[in-house]
Amino acid sequence: MLNNKVSVVIPAKNESASIGNVISKLVGLVNEIIVVDDGSSDDTAAIAKANGAIVISHSYSKGNGASIKTGARSASGDIIVFMDADGQHDPNDIPKLLKKLYQGFDMVVGARSAKSQASLGRLAANSFYNKFGSWMVGHKIKDLTSGFRAVNAEKFREFIYLLPNGFSYPTTSTMAFFRAGYSVGYEPIVAAKREGSGHINLVKDGVRFLLIIFKVGTLYSPLKLFTPISFGVFSLGLCRYIYTYIQSGTFTNMSAVLLTTSLIIFLIGLVSEQITMLIYQSIDNKK
Repeated sequence: MLNNKVSVVIPAKNESASIGNVISKLVGLVNEIIVVDDGSSDDTAAIAKANGAIVISHSYSKGNGASIKTGARSASGDIIVFMDADGQHDPNDIPKLLKKLYQGFDMVVGARSAKSQASLGRLAANSFYNKFGSWMVGHKIKDLTSGFRAVNAEKFREFIYLLPNGFSYPTTSTMAFFRAGYSVGYEPIVAAKREGSGHINLVKDGVRFLLIIFKVGTLYSPLKLFTPISFGVFSLGLCRYIYTYIQSGTFTNMSAVLLTTSLIIFLIGLVSEQITMLIYQSIDNKK
């Protein structure tokens, strides 16, 4: 495995200020450097090409996840390392990721320290993701959302159609590997601070937060997520019924709605569980 070819895939959009420096540090470390230019309006593609990278350009911006998929399909290496173009990830950490991968892992994630988080808000969100993901899979997840990772290329491509075109490809790929029974390891890294200040949009980031939580659940074990929710709603309906029965001896419409909703939520979880099993069974059958 030590003789395997290593490809680096870097999704980039308007990263002309940093892409050249990132590529120059990668030369000599890996066999292939692929930069996927996601519809940049600056000189990102030209600078990347001038520094020796293979450049694949999207005619318009398709999203970070779409760039990851393009790069993964094009990479010729047996191992793919994914990293950001903004200089946040240190190319000198790649040998550590590969060393860990060679110990028998199928994916090794660069686990960021608390000091590496962009803001307190992101630190809190990522801490919750890690704890929630750990509960879902029954194993400690040290960094669910890190985009710096080394993977077995063949196994990663098994799940490429599951990846979103947006920004949650790390979450999706991690949970898919766990669900398929592949080995996922973690290597501590220190990520550089992003240039400029972070901007938190309560509505946008709040919705994204919830979507990632449900994505984690539905990719691994939907029933494990939906059952507690169903039980919570059922408990509310039962308490409402007991309260109204004691007060007026009636069974209210609200009690009926809550109890019925709890059943529907449970059934949705049950159906989702079956769909998830079929998805991964189809993947197994293709191997």
